[in-house]
Amino acid sequence: METIEQLIQKKAYELGYEKCGIIPLSMIDGYKEKLDERIKKVPESEQFYKGQQRLANPLADYPWAKSVVVMAVPYGKYKVPEQVKGHIAKAYLFDIRLDENAEEYKHNREIEKYMSELGLKVATNQKFGVVGMRWAALQAGLGIVRRNNFFYTKSGSWVHLEAWLTDREMELKETNDLPQCPKSCGKCIAACPTKSLSDSYTMSPTACVSFLTTFGGRDLPNQPLSKTFGSCIYGCDICQDVCPMNKGKWQENEDFPGLEELALSLTPEEIMDMDEEFYRNKIQPKFFYVSPDDLWKWKVNVLNFMRNNYKDSYRPYIIQACQNENGKIVEMATSIKKDLKI
Repeated sequence: METIEQLIQKKAYELGYEKCGIIPLSMIDGYKEKLDERIKKVPESEQFYKGQQRLANPLADYPWAKSVVVMAVPYGKYKVPEQVKGHIAKAYLFDIRLDENAEEYKHNREIEKYMSELGLKVATNQKFGVVGMRWAALQAGLGIVRRNNFFYTKSGSWVHLEAWLTDREMELKETNDLPQCPKSCGKCIAACPTKSLSDSYTMSPTACVSFLTTFGGRDLPNQPLSKTFGSCIYGCDICQDVCPMNKGKWQENEDFPGLEELALSLTPEEIMDMDEEFYRNKIQPKFFYVSPDDLWKWKVNVLNFMRNNYKDSYRPYIIQACQNENGKIVEMATSIKKDLKI
């Protein structure tokens, strides 16, 4: 007779999850120590990591929790539309946490329903997690963390991690035979445009392009690092793209529901012309790290992109932005106009 742990794992595999492990809640205790290590290595990251402290003590919000079910679902099978390739990070393009059209979202809901039907009390936070996701996945044997700080399975780093707290003491670890990063390899560190990734397993999150182009970077016109963003508009894949352990892992065999059409509205020009209503209804629900009132943040990001990748066709957009009603847009556009003498 199969155990409840085996039933959960079997169901996860049936739904397309690559890995599923279950660990006692006590096995996440080391997460706080890792946060403290990060702060010690990079003191300027303290404020950022303070926001992660809740993940180190889930019992504060879920006093009944006894174990963690953690799963990995690959997303490297999807086609990246040309309009957004290299401009918007793949994890955000194929973010299945809230997209009800994605099969992975439906499977997430199905596995949670299945665990409830088995008699378990479960809790999750689909946006931001209930535990330190990579740490829990590491303890559950789903894969390894590489030097660029991303979690890897056999699908490379192109996996979403999902986790649930349960009210039953359980344990069923996965196994993996992934090789460690080659000792001589430092491609991810060398490629990081802002030097946020400064050493193996060491980074300054508030200097990361992904942070600065999503929920951070609220004063991008005065951020010197913005000139190093290259072609990034929302997020960054550079340290993952250059990683030898990701070579050949992205397959691009399937279309992601609705993305091809949405991508037509995500060119630099279309974003600069975008109105608030369209943004709130079509763009923000998918790219939720920027709030419904912050279309200006996207436009500042695009202006920064236009400066870093300037061509004459961008000139009218920059000139027009100098008259925008939003002060940050005007500040960025005016700065670019001055720098490029246009």
